[in-house]
Amino acid sequence: MALLGAGCSSGPAEPESGPSSPGSASPSGSGSPSAASDAPPDKGSVEVVRTLATGLKSPWGLAPLPDGNLLVASRDEGEIIQVDGDSGKTSEAGQVAGVDAEGEGGLLGLALSPDFATDQLVYAYFTTASDNRIASMRYDPKKPAGERLSAPSTIFKGIPKGFTHNGGRIAFGPDKMLYVGTGETGDKGLAQDKESLGGKILRMTPEGEPARGNPDQDSVVWSYGHRNVQGLAWDEDRRLWASEFGQDTWDELNRIEKDGNYGWPDVEGEGDGDGDFRNPVEQWRTADASPSGIAVAEGSVWMAGLRGERLWRIPLSGDKPSAKPQAFLEGEYGRLRTVVSAGGDKLWVVTNETDGRGSPEKDDDRILEVRVR
Repeated sequence: MALLGAGCSSGPAEPESGPSSPGSASPSGSGSPSAASDAPPDKGSVEVVRTLATGLKSPWGLAPLPDGNLLVASRDEGEIIQVDGDSGKTSEAGQVAGVDAEGEGGLLGLALSPDFATDQLVYAYFTTASDNRIASMRYDPKKPAGERLSAPSTIFKGIPKGFTHNGGRIAFGPDKMLYVGTGETGDKGLAQDKESLGGKILRMTPEGEPARGNPDQDSVVWSYGHRNVQGLAWDEDRRLWASEFGQDTWDELNRIEKDGNYGWPDVEGEGDGDGDFRNPVEQWRTADASPSGIAVAEGSVWMAGLRGERLWRIPLSGDKPSAKPQAFLEGEYGRLRTVVSAGGDKLWVVTNETDGRGSPEKDDDRILEVRVR
Protein backbone atom coordinates (compact mmCIF):
# COMPACT_ATOMS: atom_id res chain seq x y z
CA MET A 1 0.00 0.00 0.00
CA ALA A 2 1.13 3.53 -0.72
CA LEU A 3 -0.61 6.16 1.40
CA LEU A 4 -0.42 9.56 -0.20
CA GLY A 5 -0.20 13.01 1.48
CA ALA A 6 -28.01 16.28 -21.37
CA GLY A 7 -31.32 14.23 -23.60
CA CYS A 8 -33.15 10.92 -23.47
CA SER A 9 -32.37 8.69 -20.50
CA SER A 10 -33.79 5.52 -21.98
CA GLY A 11 -31.93 2.22 -21.81
CA PRO A 12 -31.21 -0.44 -19.20
CA ALA A 13 -30.79 0.74 -15.62
CA GLU A 14 -27.56 -1.20 -15.13
CA PRO A 15 -24.64 -1.53 -17.54
CA GLU A 16 -24.30 -5.24 -16.79
CA SER A 17 -27.58 -5.93 -18.61
CA GLY A 18 -28.53 -5.66 -22.26
CA PRO A 19 -26.92 -6.89 -25.46
CA SER A 20 -23.70 -5.55 -26.87
CA SER A 21 -24.35 -2.74 -29.29
CA PRO A 22 -23.50 -3.25 -32.96
CA GLY A 23 -21.40 -0.45 -34.36
CA SER A 24 -20.16 0.50 -30.90
CA ALA A 25 -16.60 1.69 -30.65
CA SER A 26 -16.17 0.28 -27.17
CA PRO A 27 -12.87 -1.56 -27.13
CA SER A 28 -14.25 -4.94 -26.13
CA GLY A 29 -13.35 -8.20 -27.76
CA SER A 30 -14.14 -11.89 -27.52
CA GLY A 31 -14.57 -11.58 -23.80
CA SER A 32 -13.84 -13.14 -20.47
CA PRO A 33 -14.84 -16.63 -19.34
CA SER A 34 -17.39 -17.07 -16.58
CA ALA A 35 -15.77 -20.00 -14.78
CA ALA A 36 -12.26 -21.02 -13.84
CA SER A 37 -12.49 -24.10 -16.08
CA ASP A 38 -12.90 -21.75 -19.05
CA ALA A 39 -9.94 -19.56 -18.13
CA PRO A 40 -7.47 -18.84 -20.94
CA PRO A 41 -4.00 -20.41 -20.83
CA ASP A 42 -1.67 -19.03 -18.18
CA LYS A 43 0.78 -18.09 -20.92
CA GLY A 44 -0.30 -16.28 -24.06
CA SER A 45 1.30 -15.14 -27.27
CA VAL A 46 1.47 -12.04 -29.46
CA GLU A 47 2.27 -11.88 -33.16
CA VAL A 48 2.55 -8.60 -35.06
CA VAL A 49 0.76 -9.44 -38.31
CA ARG A 50 1.55 -6.17 -40.08
CA THR A 51 2.16 -2.49 -39.67
CA LEU A 52 -0.97 -0.96 -41.15
CA ALA A 53 -0.05 2.74 -41.04
CA THR A 54 3.02 4.88 -40.35
CA GLY A 55 3.86 8.56 -39.98
CA LEU A 56 0.98 9.43 -37.64
CA LYS A 57 1.30 12.56 -35.48
CA SER A 58 0.55 12.23 -31.75
CA PRO A 59 -2.17 9.56 -32.26
CA TRP A 60 -4.49 8.99 -29.31
CA GLY A 61 -8.02 7.61 -29.79
CA LEU A 62 -8.95 5.06 -32.46
CA ALA A 63 -12.39 4.02 -33.71
CA PRO A 64 -12.82 1.16 -36.22
CA LEU A 65 -15.48 1.88 -38.85
CA PRO A 66 -17.94 -0.79 -40.03
CA ASP A 67 -16.36 -0.75 -43.51
CA GLY A 68 -12.99 -1.83 -42.09
CA ASN A 69 -11.37 1.59 -42.15
CA LEU A 70 -10.21 3.39 -39.01
CA LEU A 71 -10.55 6.87 -37.54
CA VAL A 72 -7.60 8.13 -35.48
CA ALA A 73 -7.44 11.25 -33.32
CA SER A 74 -4.30 13.38 -33.50
CA ARG A 75 -3.95 14.90 -30.03
CA ASP A 76 -1.74 17.85 -30.92
CA GLU A 77 -3.01 18.52 -34.46
CA GLY A 78 -6.68 18.52 -33.45
CA GLU A 79 -7.66 16.51 -36.50
CA ILE A 80 -9.18 13.11 -37.16
CA ILE A 81 -7.37 10.97 -39.69
CA GLN A 82 -8.99 8.24 -41.76
CA VAL A 83 -6.86 5.14 -42.32
CA ASP A 84 -7.69 2.65 -45.06
CA GLY A 85 -7.97 -0.75 -43.38
CA ASP A 86 -6.39 -2.55 -46.34
CA SER A 87 -3.68 -0.27 -47.69
CA GLY A 88 -3.00 1.88 -44.62
CA LYS A 89 -3.31 5.02 -46.75
CA THR A 90 -4.20 8.04 -44.65
CA SER A 91 -6.37 11.06 -45.38
CA GLU A 92 -7.87 13.79 -43.25
CA ALA A 93 -11.46 13.14 -42.21
CA GLY A 94 -11.79 16.57 -40.63
CA GLN A 95 -10.54 19.12 -38.12
CA VAL A 96 -12.20 19.41 -34.70
CA ALA A 97 -12.78 23.08 -33.99
CA GLY A 98 -11.96 24.38 -30.52
CA VAL A 99 -9.20 21.93 -29.58
CA ASP A 100 -6.58 23.50 -27.30
CA ALA A 101 -3.60 21.12 -27.27
CA GLU A 102 -1.33 21.84 -24.33
CA GLY A 103 0.53 19.36 -22.16
CA GLU A 104 -1.49 16.14 -22.00
CA GLY A 105 -4.60 17.85 -23.35
CA GLY A 106 -5.87 18.02 -26.91
CA LEU A 107 -7.96 15.75 -29.10
CA LEU A 108 -8.13 12.49 -27.15
CA GLY A 109 -10.70 9.65 -27.17
CA LEU A 110 -12.98 8.63 -30.04
CA ALA A 111 -16.08 6.41 -30.09
CA LEU A 112 -18.77 5.56 -32.61
CA SER A 113 -22.44 5.90 -31.75
CA PRO A 114 -24.09 2.56 -30.87
CA ASP A 115 -26.52 3.47 -33.68
CA PHE A 116 -23.77 4.46 -36.10
CA ALA A 117 -25.37 2.52 -38.97
CA THR A 118 -28.28 4.96 -38.93
CA ASP A 119 -27.00 8.17 -37.33
CA GLN A 120 -23.34 8.17 -38.54
CA LEU A 121 -22.21 9.94 -35.35
CA VAL A 122 -18.59 10.02 -34.14
CA TYR A 123 -17.95 11.16 -30.56
CA ALA A 124 -14.74 12.89 -29.48
CA TYR A 125 -13.33 13.94 -26.10
CA PHE A 126 -11.14 17.02 -26.30
CA THR A 127 -9.58 19.85 -24.36
CA THR A 128 -10.63 23.44 -25.01
CA ALA A 129 -9.31 26.71 -23.58
CA SER A 130 -11.66 26.34 -20.61
CA ASP A 131 -12.46 22.65 -20.04
CA ASN A 132 -12.56 19.10 -21.34
CA ARG A 133 -15.72 18.24 -23.23
CA ILE A 134 -17.41 15.72 -25.50
CA ALA A 135 -18.91 16.48 -28.90
CA SER A 136 -20.54 14.49 -31.66
CA MET A 137 -19.93 14.90 -35.39
CA ARG A 138 -21.70 13.37 -38.36
CA TYR A 139 -19.41 11.35 -40.61
CA ASP A 140 -19.94 11.18 -44.38
CA PRO A 141 -17.35 9.04 -46.22
CA LYS A 142 -18.60 10.29 -49.60
CA LYS A 143 -17.37 13.81 -48.99
CA PRO A 144 -13.86 14.97 -49.96
CA ALA A 145 -10.91 14.49 -47.63
CA GLY A 146 -10.94 17.08 -44.85
CA GLU A 147 -14.72 17.57 -45.13
CA ARG A 148 -16.07 14.19 -43.95
CA LEU A 149 -16.97 15.39 -40.46
CA SER A 150 -19.60 17.97 -39.59
CA ALA A 151 -18.90 20.76 -37.12
CA PRO A 152 -18.77 19.38 -33.54
CA SER A 153 -21.97 19.56 -31.52
CA THR A 154 -21.19 19.65 -27.80
CA ILE A 155 -23.13 17.08 -25.78
CA PHE A 156 -21.27 17.52 -22.47
CA LYS A 157 -18.87 20.12 -21.08
CA GLY A 158 -17.34 21.32 -17.84
CA ILE A 159 -14.91 18.47 -17.17
CA PRO A 160 -11.89 20.03 -15.42
CA LYS A 161 -8.78 20.51 -17.54
CA GLY A 162 -5.14 20.69 -16.60
CA PHE A 163 -1.68 20.56 -18.10
CA THR A 164 -1.68 16.92 -16.97
CA HIS A 165 -4.26 14.28 -15.99
CA ASN A 166 -7.02 15.05 -18.47
CA GLY A 167 -8.27 11.47 -18.78
CA GLY A 168 -9.86 11.27 -22.21
CA ARG A 169 -10.93 7.71 -22.95
CA ILE A 170 -14.56 7.32 -24.04
CA ALA A 171 -16.47 4.17 -24.98
CA PHE A 172 -20.06 3.03 -25.38
CA GLY A 173 -20.93 0.12 -23.13
CA PRO A 174 -23.16 -2.91 -23.76
CA ASP A 175 -26.03 -0.79 -22.33
CA LYS A 176 -25.49 1.79 -25.12
CA MET A 177 -24.52 4.41 -22.55
CA LEU A 178 -21.38 6.53 -22.97
CA TYR A 179 -18.63 5.97 -20.39
CA VAL A 180 -15.95 8.62 -19.89
CA GLY A 181 -12.62 8.38 -18.04
CA THR A 182 -11.49 11.68 -16.51
CA GLY A 183 -8.41 12.84 -14.58
CA GLU A 184 -8.06 15.02 -11.51
CA THR A 185 -5.86 17.54 -13.39
CA GLY A 186 -3.22 17.34 -10.65
CA ASP A 187 -5.68 18.64 -8.05
CA LYS A 188 -5.89 15.50 -5.90
CA GLY A 189 -8.90 16.65 -3.92
CA LEU A 190 -11.16 16.48 -6.97
CA ALA A 191 -11.00 12.68 -7.05
CA GLN A 192 -12.91 12.25 -3.76
CA ASP A 193 -15.28 15.16 -4.39
CA LYS A 194 -18.43 13.63 -5.90
CA GLU A 195 -19.58 17.11 -6.93
CA SER A 196 -16.56 17.38 -9.25
CA LEU A 197 -16.25 15.64 -12.64
CA GLY A 198 -12.47 15.23 -12.21
CA GLY A 199 -10.95 11.87 -11.24
CA LYS A 200 -14.08 9.93 -12.17
CA ILE A 201 -15.66 7.49 -14.55
CA LEU A 202 -18.81 9.11 -15.93
CA ARG A 203 -21.85 7.38 -17.40
CA MET A 204 -24.27 9.31 -19.60
CA THR A 205 -26.77 8.94 -22.41
CA PRO A 206 -25.62 9.58 -26.00
CA GLU A 207 -27.15 13.03 -25.57
CA GLY A 208 -25.02 13.80 -22.51
CA GLU A 209 -27.61 13.39 -19.75
CA PRO A 210 -27.22 11.33 -16.55
CA ALA A 211 -28.04 7.73 -17.41
CA ARG A 212 -30.84 5.91 -15.66
CA GLY A 213 -29.47 3.78 -12.83
CA ASN A 214 -26.57 6.08 -11.93
CA PRO A 215 -25.76 6.35 -8.19
CA ASP A 216 -27.28 9.85 -8.17
CA GLN A 217 -30.06 10.22 -10.71
CA ASP A 218 -29.04 13.83 -11.35
CA SER A 219 -25.33 13.13 -11.79
CA VAL A 220 -23.22 11.46 -14.49
CA VAL A 221 -20.70 10.18 -11.90
CA TRP A 222 -20.45 6.38 -11.95
CA SER A 223 -17.27 5.78 -9.90
CA TYR A 224 -14.77 8.04 -8.14
CA GLY A 225 -11.42 8.17 -6.37
CA HIS A 226 -9.48 7.92 -9.63
CA ARG A 227 -6.21 9.67 -10.47
CA ASN A 228 -6.24 9.52 -14.28
CA VAL A 229 -8.37 6.91 -16.03
CA GLN A 230 -6.90 5.96 -19.41
CA GLY A 231 -8.55 2.75 -20.60
CA LEU A 232 -12.10 1.33 -20.61
CA ALA A 233 -13.25 -2.09 -21.82
CA TRP A 234 -15.95 -4.69 -21.14
CA ASP A 235 -15.64 -8.45 -21.01
CA GLU A 236 -18.15 -10.97 -22.38
CA ASP A 237 -20.13 -10.84 -19.14
CA ARG A 238 -20.45 -7.05 -19.40
CA ARG A 239 -18.04 -6.29 -16.58
CA LEU A 240 -16.26 -2.96 -16.93
CA TRP A 241 -12.47 -2.78 -16.56
CA ALA A 242 -10.35 0.37 -16.40
CA SER A 243 -6.65 1.19 -16.41
CA GLU A 244 -5.28 4.03 -14.34
CA PHE A 245 -2.03 5.94 -13.98
CA GLY A 246 -0.44 5.80 -10.55
CA GLN A 247 1.80 8.54 -9.23
CA ASP A 248 5.21 7.19 -8.20
CA THR A 249 4.50 3.67 -7.00
CA TRP A 250 1.60 1.67 -8.47
CA ASP A 251 -0.34 1.72 -11.73
CA GLU A 252 -3.67 -0.09 -11.63
CA LEU A 253 -6.13 -2.29 -13.48
CA ASN A 254 -9.52 -1.95 -11.80
CA ARG A 255 -12.80 -3.83 -12.03
CA ILE A 256 -15.28 -0.95 -12.02
CA GLU A 257 -18.48 -1.15 -10.00
CA LYS A 258 -21.30 1.30 -9.54
CA ASP A 259 -20.49 4.00 -6.94
CA GLY A 260 -17.12 2.40 -6.24
CA ASN A 261 -14.43 4.50 -4.53
CA TYR A 262 -11.01 3.59 -5.94
CA GLY A 263 -9.01 5.34 -3.27
CA TRP A 264 -7.03 8.20 -4.79
CA PRO A 265 -5.43 10.23 -3.26
CA ASP A 266 -5.63 8.30 0.04
CA VAL A 267 -4.39 5.05 -1.48
CA GLU A 268 -2.22 4.25 -4.49
CA GLY A 269 -2.41 0.57 -5.42
CA GLU A 270 -3.66 -1.99 -2.90
CA GLY A 271 -4.88 -0.74 0.46
CA ASP A 272 -4.82 -2.54 3.80
CA GLY A 273 -8.57 -2.94 4.16
CA ASP A 274 -9.16 0.32 5.99
CA GLY A 275 -11.96 2.46 4.63
CA ASP A 276 -14.29 1.61 1.78
CA PHE A 277 -11.76 1.75 -1.06
CA ARG A 278 -11.79 -0.81 -3.88
CA ASN A 279 -8.46 -2.51 -4.47
CA PRO A 280 -7.11 -2.93 -8.00
CA VAL A 281 -7.22 -6.44 -9.45
CA GLU A 282 -3.61 -5.97 -10.63
CA GLN A 283 -0.92 -3.36 -10.05
CA TRP A 284 2.44 -2.54 -11.64
CA ARG A 285 5.43 -0.38 -10.86
CA THR A 286 5.05 2.82 -12.86
CA ALA A 287 8.27 2.18 -14.80
CA ASP A 288 6.82 -1.10 -16.06
CA ALA A 289 3.46 0.21 -17.23
CA SER A 290 2.10 3.78 -17.12
CA PRO A 291 -0.97 2.24 -18.71
CA SER A 292 -3.19 3.75 -21.36
CA GLY A 293 -5.74 1.97 -23.55
CA ILE A 294 -7.11 -1.52 -22.87
CA ALA A 295 -9.11 -4.10 -24.81
CA VAL A 296 -10.50 -7.55 -24.06
CA ALA A 297 -9.76 -10.43 -26.42
CA GLU A 298 -9.32 -14.21 -26.09
CA GLY A 299 -10.30 -14.13 -22.43
CA SER A 300 -7.67 -11.58 -21.38
CA VAL A 301 -7.36 -7.86 -20.81
CA TRP A 302 -4.66 -6.37 -23.05
CA MET A 303 -3.16 -3.15 -21.71
CA ALA A 304 -0.91 -0.67 -23.49
CA GLY A 305 2.10 0.67 -21.59
CA LEU A 306 3.55 4.12 -22.28
CA ARG A 307 6.59 4.44 -20.05
CA GLY A 308 6.73 0.63 -19.88
CA GLU A 309 6.81 0.36 -23.70
CA ARG A 310 5.06 -3.01 -23.68
CA LEU A 311 1.72 -4.75 -24.12
CA TRP A 312 0.47 -6.46 -20.98
CA ARG A 313 -1.76 -9.55 -21.00
CA ILE A 314 -3.93 -10.16 -17.93
CA PRO A 315 -5.82 -13.49 -18.29
CA LEU A 316 -9.20 -13.56 -16.58
CA SER A 317 -11.32 -16.10 -14.78
CA GLY A 318 -14.60 -14.36 -14.09
CA ASP A 319 -13.86 -11.07 -12.38
CA LYS A 320 -10.32 -11.98 -11.28
CA PRO A 321 -7.00 -12.65 -12.99
CA SER A 322 -6.37 -16.35 -13.54
CA ALA A 323 -2.57 -16.07 -13.83
CA LYS A 324 0.20 -13.51 -13.51
CA PRO A 325 0.33 -10.71 -16.09
CA GLN A 326 2.63 -11.31 -19.04
CA ALA A 327 4.47 -8.63 -21.05
CA PHE A 328 4.97 -8.58 -24.83
CA LEU A 329 6.62 -6.26 -27.38
CA GLU A 330 8.84 -4.84 -24.65
CA GLY A 331 10.86 -1.98 -26.10
CA GLU A 332 10.17 -3.09 -29.69
CA TYR A 333 7.85 -0.26 -30.79
CA GLY A 334 8.32 2.32 -28.04
CA ARG A 335 5.42 3.85 -26.13
CA LEU A 336 2.04 2.18 -26.67
CA ARG A 337 -1.04 4.38 -26.32
CA THR A 338 -4.18 2.62 -27.55
CA VAL A 339 -5.42 -0.96 -27.90
CA VAL A 340 -8.72 -1.72 -29.65
CA SER A 341 -10.33 -5.01 -30.63
CA ALA A 342 -10.12 -5.80 -34.33
CA GLY A 343 -12.44 -8.79 -33.89
CA GLY A 344 -11.72 -12.34 -32.73
CA ASP A 345 -8.05 -12.78 -31.86
CA LYS A 346 -6.92 -9.51 -33.48
CA LEU A 347 -6.09 -6.15 -31.94
CA TRP A 348 -5.17 -2.73 -33.25
CA VAL A 349 -2.25 -1.27 -31.28
CA VAL A 350 -1.27 2.40 -31.63
CA THR A 351 2.24 3.61 -30.76
CA ASN A 352 2.87 7.03 -29.19
CA GLU A 353 6.43 8.18 -29.73
CA THR A 354 5.51 11.60 -31.20
CA ASP A 355 3.66 12.94 -28.16
CA GLY A 356 6.66 14.87 -26.83
CA ARG A 357 7.73 12.21 -24.34
CA GLY A 358 9.02 9.58 -26.73
CA SER A 359 12.03 9.24 -29.02
CA PRO A 360 10.47 9.07 -32.47
CA GLU A 361 12.21 7.13 -35.20
CA LYS A 362 11.52 6.83 -38.91
CA ASP A 363 7.90 5.80 -39.57
CA ASP A 364 6.63 6.73 -36.08
CA ASP A 365 3.88 6.73 -35.08
CA ARG A 366 2.30 3.48 -36.24
CA ILE A 367 -0.79 1.31 -36.12
CA LEU A 368 -0.02 -2.38 -35.67
CA GLU A 369 -2.32 -5.29 -36.39
CA VAL A 370 -1.63 -7.91 -33.73
CA ARG A 371 -2.80 -11.52 -33.29
CA VAL A 372 -3.11 -12.61 -29.66
CA ARG A 373 -3.84 -15.72 -27.65
